[in-house]
Amino acid sequence: MGGLEVYTLHRGRVPLLVSLPHAGTQIPESVGARLQPRALQTEDTDWHLERLYGFVLQLGASLIVPRYSRYLIDLNRPPDDAPLYANANTTGLCPARFFTGEPLYREGQEPDQAEVQERLLHVWRPYHDALEAELARLRAVHGHVVLFDAHSIRSELPWLFSGRLPDLNLGTADGSSCASALRVALGGVLSGQSRFTQVTDGRFKGGYITRRYGQPVTGVHAVQLEMCQYLYMDETQPFDWCEQRASEVQPLLGDLVRTLLEFQP
Repeated sequence: MGGLEVYTLHRGRVPLLVSLPHAGTQIPESVGARLQPRALQTEDTDWHLERLYGFVLQLGASLIVPRYSRYLIDLNRPPDDAPLYANANTTGLCPARFFTGEPLYREGQEPDQAEVQERLLHVWRPYHDALEAELARLRAVHGHVVLFDAHSIRSELPWLFSGRLPDLNLGTADGSSCASALRVALGGVLSGQSRFTQVTDGRFKGGYITRRYGQPVTGVHAVQLEMCQYLYMDETQPFDWCEQRASEVQPLLGDLVRTLLEFQP
């Protein structure tokens, strides 16, 4: 593990970088042998996002996609594993539980601190170094850059949140990670349609990536979109892509991405 082996980066020509930090599915054999057998299905993956957002490459955006599963290490959590949401259940930097709350590892097989540091060094750090370098490159060329951190999740997960999520959950760290004009414009795209339910800065306000890199005063604007998986796939195994449903939501995703591209600080 390390370097270019842990991610794929497509370098674009416009001031937009799309990050898919939970799209990876691979688990090293040495780790997989210690997990509950169920974990090898990587059920908590942000499935099919590289396909769902493939259109951004034709628009000239950059795209970064990890290789490894979030079960190895969560690229959207801070390196010190500080909580992102107060008083909420969490799976951790090197997750110890499934999204449903059950233990991820066989008894006594969880990683120790030395192993956590190894994963930080060889998986987490290369992804963030690449993300930061690409943001710097695009900002140097265009004077500003927008980071779009894209996620998806099952619509109902009682251990993580109550009830059913809105279809589309825009996060801007309560407005601190991007210019207010961009937040308003994206919110207008979401509220201007009635097909899908939506919320801005609700349960998901943006994870570490959005909060860490979104610094509007420096010309870097970041937003997160957490969407319910049933909008484009089956939420149960084998987690199949659904072309009809995907075709219904992709135009709206396209509108959001074009709003990001049209943004001028």
